[in-house]
Amino acid sequence: MSRGTFREVAAVFLKLGLLAFGGAAGQIAMMRRELVERRRWLSEQDFLDLFGIMNLIPGPSSTETVIALGYWRAGWPALILGGGLFILPAMLMILALAWVYVRYGSLPAVQWVLYGVNPIVIAIIADALWSLGRAAMKNVWLLLLGVAALGLYFSGVSVVMILLGTALLTGAIALTEKWKKESRPAFFPLGGLAVAATSAVAVIPFSMTRLFLTMLKIGAVSYGSGYVLLAFLHHDFVRHLHWLTEKQLLDAIAAGQITPGPVFASATFIGYVTGGLRGALLATLGIFLPSFVFVAIVFPLIPRLKGSAAARTFLDGINAATMGLMAAVSWQLARGAIVDLFTALEAVIAFFILLRYQINAAWLILGGVLAGFAMKLAMR
Repeated sequence: MSRGTFREVAAVFLKLGLLAFGGAAGQIAMMRRELVERRRWLSEQDFLDLFGIMNLIPGPSSTETVIALGYWRAGWPALILGGGLFILPAMLMILALAWVYVRYGSLPAVQWVLYGVNPIVIAIIADALWSLGRAAMKNVWLLLLGVAALGLYFSGVSVVMILLGTALLTGAIALTEKWKKESRPAFFPLGGLAVAATSAVAVIPFSMTRLFLTMLKIGAVSYGSGYVLLAFLHHDFVRHLHWLTEKQLLDAIAAGQITPGPVFASATFIGYVTGGLRGALLATLGIFLPSFVFVAIVFPLIPRLKGSAAARTFLDGINAATMGLMAAVSWQLARGAIVDLFTALEAVIAFFILLRYQINAAWLILGGVLAGFAMKLAMR
C-alpha cells in the first residue's frame, strides 16, 4: 500500500465531494477515474476488491470506499479526514437547501444544472464499467454471475439478498477448494457487520437524543441504494415517530439526489427540518458514524482476505455481482438522464473523450453545466 500525505488526501476527497454527482455508481466511477487512472494510487484490481468488500458492510458503499481509500493512502487519521471531507460539501449544500425549504416551503429549481450534468455522469459511469468490468469478469463463470445479479435486480430481488446469495454461493465454492487443498476452513466474511439499536415504535415528542440514535441505527443496518434508505427513513420518521410528512421525506431524499456526494446526506435535511442546525449536525453524525467504525474494523483484515486463495475466489464472485448491480443501477440512471437528442449526444461524446484521453472528470462536469444552461436558454 502506497503512502501519501494528509494534504493530498484532503484535496482529492474534498474535490470529489464537490463533483461526485450520480449517486453511488457515479461516485465510484469518478473515484476510479481520479485515483486509478490519473493518480495511480492503486491498481484496477485493488480498487475493485476494496469496493467489493465495502459492499458487504452496512451503510453507503461509496462513502465507505472513500473512507477505506483514505486509510489505504495515508493511514488511519486519513480515514477520518478523507471521509469527512467527502461528506462535508453535501452536508453544507443540503443544509443551505433545508434553510431555504424551512423558510420558503420549497426547494430551489436545479433542473438546468442536472440537465447538463447527468449525461456526463452517465458517460463517466460507462467508462468505469468498461474498465472495471474487464477486471472483474475474469472467466465465463464470473460473467454469468454478473449477468445473474443484473437480472435478479430487474426482477425485483433486493440488493441485500443478491449480495447475500452471492456470498453464500462463492463462499461455499471457496471453502470446497480450500478443503480440497488443506482440509481446513478458510477465512472470509459471509455477511456484513451490523450494529442494531432499537428505535421507538410509538409516537413520542421530538428529542435530539432520539434523532441521533435513530440515525445511528439507520446508518448501522441499512444496505443498498437511496431507495433502500428511503424505506428506512419512512419507517422511522413518518410511520413511527410522526416527525415528518410523506412530502417532507421525499423532499429530503430529493435534496440528497440533486447535490453531489452521498445520498445519505439527506439526513442533514431531516435533522434541520426537525431540529434546526443542531439537529442537522447530530443527524449527519449519527448516520455516517457507523461507516467509519465498520471500515476501521474491516480494513486491517483486507490483506489477509486478498492473500488467501479461497478468499480470492470469494472476492472475485462478489466483484462480479457488484459490477452487475452497478450496471443495473446505471441503466436506471441513464433512462432519467438521456431525455432527448442533445443529452444523448452529450453522453456519447463524453464517453469517447474519456476512452481516448486522460482528462480530469471535473472539466467534463463543468462543461456539462455550461452546456445545460446554454441549451435551456436556447429552448426558452
